[in-house]
Amino acid sequence: MSALKSTLFVIGIFVTLTGLVWVGQGTGYFPYPETSFMISQTPWTYRGVALAIVGIVMIVASRRMRVGRGTR
Repeated sequence: MSALKSTLFVIGIFVTLTGLVWVGQGTGYFPYPETSFMISQTPWTYRGVALAIVGIVMIVASRRMRVGRGTR
């Protein structure tokens, strides 16, 4: 069960960071690469916020998981 907890935590961090990059590109604060179709596009800001929230939920869920035998 520990491997599942660790995996969920790492994926949650990756998903959160990806969402924050999308927010930065969608708002125009992170215009890299310059030719990206996501730069200053409001829908990508919203998608990034949603993805970051999913990542945070994954992190919180991984931290609250119980590890051990006989837990119900």
